[in-house]
Amino acid sequence: MGAPGFWDNQDKAQKQVGELSRLKALLSPLEELVTGAEDLDVLLEFAEAEESPETIVEIEQTVKSLEKTLNQVEFQTMLGQPEDAMNAYVTIQAGEGGTDAADWAEMLLRMYIRWSETRGFALEMLERTDGEEAGIRHATLLVKGDYAYGYLKGESGNHRLVRMSPFNSAGKRQTAFAAVDVTPEIDDNSEIEVDWDKDVKEDTMRAGGAGGQHVNKTESAVRLTHLETNLVVRCQNERSQHQNRAAARKMLLAKLYQLQLEQHEAEVASKRGEKSKIGFGGETIRNYVLQPEQFVKDTRSELKTANPLTVLEGELDPFLEAYLQWAVGNKTK
Repeated sequence: MGAPGFWDNQDKAQKQVGELSRLKALLSPLEELVTGAEDLDVLLEFAEAEESPETIVEIEQTVKSLEKTLNQVEFQTMLGQPEDAMNAYVTIQAGEGGTDAADWAEMLLRMYIRWSETRGFALEMLERTDGEEAGIRHATLLVKGDYAYGYLKGESGNHRLVRMSPFNSAGKRQTAFAAVDVTPEIDDNSEIEVDWDKDVKEDTMRAGGAGGQHVNKTESAVRLTHLETNLVVRCQNERSQHQNRAAARKMLLAKLYQLQLEQHEAEVASKRGEKSKIGFGGETIRNYVLQPEQFVKDTRSELKTANPLTVLEGELDPFLEAYLQWAVGNKTK
């Protein structure tokens, strides 16, 4: 970083700075464990020689600190895949449930935005299509931060909401679904090859939602469909069609990369005799029940909390960590 001309290429320099930050995040807790273990050895020698209450208290405090750091290191090992360190595309699409589903999709979007903001991650709304009465039909959010994909990858699947519908005059309980798809933002060195003229169908349209006169009156929005896999991506947040096309192509490459990962996981799972669902949505991974009971339960890790409102406000870490632990446990069986 101190070499002449390091900052001449800003994009390359920023990537290297990010890599340095991730390496420091990996090494620092390991160094803390080594130093802490050495300190603990010294304290134990003092305790054997003096047996003072102050030394015993200091030993207990050191052990607690080391346990916390060790848990951090163990959790970090669960994010060991190359793609885990990448940014994440989070796509949300309303499913069955009519207006309730559109409203539910927007609630999920808000949940991920709140979680990202709490972590200090940067956010970019790439595409959003509002529902007819309320909520959204679909939206794509780019979450930028170290290990964003690693943390969020377990969110892919169907999310089920049960509540008393605010859109039902009879006040009946309503079930709504929304599908979440999380893919890593891959860099320009990806080995995914696409013939953009032959393999992809491109549609342009006027962007929807708030965005100013230019956005809404010109066909700046771009939708790409990969003909072989039928994968679809949309981008409308940029002012020009050219910028939206470039962003959409990057999203499509990310989805193709994710598809390769899922196919590989499915092959491994089939060898173990397990069932594996590939594709957007998938099986229901989490249930959010607001009435008459109140709880959120993950169907994979079986983690359950009795306070769904805090989860919907972005307190997702317990579920994200429980999924990673569950996934590691399944792989080691």
